[in-house]
Amino acid sequence: MNKLSSLKSLGFYTLNWSALSLAVGILAGSASAFFLISLAWLTHLRENNVWIIALLPLGGLIIGLSYYYWGNEAERGNNLILEEHRTPQKRIPFIMFPLVLGGTLITHLFGGSAGREGTAVQMGATLSDQISTWLKITTEQRRTLLLMGISAGFASVFGTPWAGAVFALEIVFLGSLLLRNIFPVFVSAFVADFACHLWGAEHTVYTQIDVLPSINTTTIAYALLVGLAFGISARLFTLNTHLWTGLFKRFVNYPPLRPVLGGVVLALVFLLWGDYRFAGLGIQQIEAAFTQEAAPFDFALKLLFTGFTLGAGFKGGEITPLFFVGATLGSTLCLLVPLPLALLAAMGFVGVFAGATHTPLACTIMALELFGLSGFVFFAIACLTAYLASGNKGIYSAQNLGFKKPF
Repeated sequence: MNKLSSLKSLGFYTLNWSALSLAVGILAGSASAFFLISLAWLTHLRENNVWIIALLPLGGLIIGLSYYYWGNEAERGNNLILEEHRTPQKRIPFIMFPLVLGGTLITHLFGGSAGREGTAVQMGATLSDQISTWLKITTEQRRTLLLMGISAGFASVFGTPWAGAVFALEIVFLGSLLLRNIFPVFVSAFVADFACHLWGAEHTVYTQIDVLPSINTTTIAYALLVGLAFGISARLFTLNTHLWTGLFKRFVNYPPLRPVLGGVVLALVFLLWGDYRFAGLGIQQIEAAFTQEAAPFDFALKLLFTGFTLGAGFKGGEITPLFFVGATLGSTLCLLVPLPLALLAAMGFVGVFAGATHTPLACTIMALELFGLSGFVFFAIACLTAYLASGNKGIYSAQNLGFKKPF
């Protein structure tokens, strides 16, 4: 009887969480598909009509007023999701979904320097948490649903289901993994990725790393060295973003005015400078970093503009800008480090991301999904070294490391 009872419990668990994983995956994947298709269309519109950047202050006003009057808790974004997972108190407000979706599309239409993963993660977590309002579930089950939403959103927006699942687990547990979460989190990630593809949404396809040096003491030393540089860059990215956020809050008391003033500054800089490479996602510059040396200060400028954009109150995310910073920094380092340019760009792509989010395992897996299996050793060294060198603060202030790094 005990064995039969155990089999029944396992069967119920599998069916129950499979159904929930399908629901979360389909909802989050469909939301990401709509987001990616809309984002691509608006980006194309801006790139062919650069004068639109002059309207960035207007976009900032719309975002600022929307969050001021309707945002409430939603303003905290990913930090709210992490806090609710750690100490559940109340449901993620559904208003987060339209606000972050609309805010991100407006940011990119008018040329703000931001990413897209924050939007997908917030949409996925919001949708998954709404399911918990319709079902009689425990606090622990609600935590699992939140993880499923994070996983599904990340996986579908980047087309990396393995990394999406591990990212969701790693970002909240940091070594204290609960085995019961693995199945639904992974299923949600793969279903969301599949659903996103079904809608015809396209993901960026990056260069496969085929040219690799031999693994020896010298090349490992170089990998450690560039990993250190990526970790320092991740630390600077985090400090820069928090700095601008603090300055805007300190000197601009009325929240809706912050993105307006930020939009004025960004629009003037971009239009007077005449260089629009740092507006929006910057996918073209990321792709170019794998085939040609990036300008020495491109990574620093993207770091600066993104911190300013997000600090002013525009919406989007940090991860695609982190890809930009890492890939261009790695590309530039080929002038000093005798490793293949494409390999250095790939190592930077995931290394800076790993340092800023404290997720070296997920970032290593993402590198394998995007760039191929052959560079595993170099990717792992870059991600782990950057993670260790990036300090104890990350881009998500609500993230709990649970321990302090040695430096």
